[in-house]
Amino acid sequence: MINGTTQLFGIIGDPVAHSLSPAMHNAAFAHLGINGVYLPMRPADLADGFRGLRSLGFIGVSVTVPFKVAIMDFLDAIDPVARKIGAVNTLVFERTETAIRCIGHNTDWLGSNRALAEVIDLSGRTVLLIGAGGAARAVGFGLIEAGARVLLTNRTEAKGYELAAQMGCRFISAAELPQVQADALINTTSVGMAPHQDDLPIDPELLSHFPVVMDIVYAPLTTRLLREAAARGCRAIDGLTMLQYQGAAQFTLWTGREAPHPVMRQALIDALHSPIANIPLDVPR
Repeated sequence: MINGTTQLFGIIGDPVAHSLSPAMHNAAFAHLGINGVYLPMRPADLADGFRGLRSLGFIGVSVTVPFKVAIMDFLDAIDPVARKIGAVNTLVFERTETAIRCIGHNTDWLGSNRALAEVIDLSGRTVLLIGAGGAARAVGFGLIEAGARVLLTNRTEAKGYELAAQMGCRFISAAELPQVQADALINTTSVGMAPHQDDLPIDPELLSHFPVVMDIVYAPLTTRLLREAAARGCRAIDGLTMLQYQGAAQFTLWTGREAPHPVMRQALIDALHSPIANIPLDVPR
């Protein structure tokens, strides 16, 4: 029941109507008996929207495309890893009797690291990233934070070289890929996302070079990349797992409580198969 003491949380983005995050967080609040509500919001103007969040008493807010970089201009402080990544996906409002401070965090890298940690110890391991967008930045810097060695490949080589230089890692051209072997491969692009679920970001014959394969795409839940990887004996990690873990990290930042992972996972699965979840907008970018 929503009443005068209900705590406010939400997600800002454009578009945002098909976000799965409300289902995940509202299920967690209900399970733990927290009087909170999580709302999807599409601000017409980011500056006005941010002032509204601050003045209306929001406790925590998720940030998705296209605001993950622009929101940083309005914050009072930014977590060091989020600043290194260059993007924020989580806002925490700290309120006292005299002031309101908004702190920016990035939990996308925590989500990817924790999803991978279920099957592999990242420290000292080599990981090949596919992509050079915002998701690759978050995942890549997170891997480096965990002590992994990162290789990066991208269809547009100029963009790939640029990000590789920023992360201090080696860029791998398409011609070099057949010679590359690593402990894990992560697709951070949207290749394979519905309605283009038959597309692949890499030649499937190369997947045997990577014992662990993760895809941040979660619609479909089991992408063709993951099916091809499993057929070659690889451990496959779906994109919903990363979404769940980054959301759980947000939940703990906002509430100080351990997130109910099974409840959040089931809520995501249920929402993913609902009629309105046709476009996966929460894929970190």
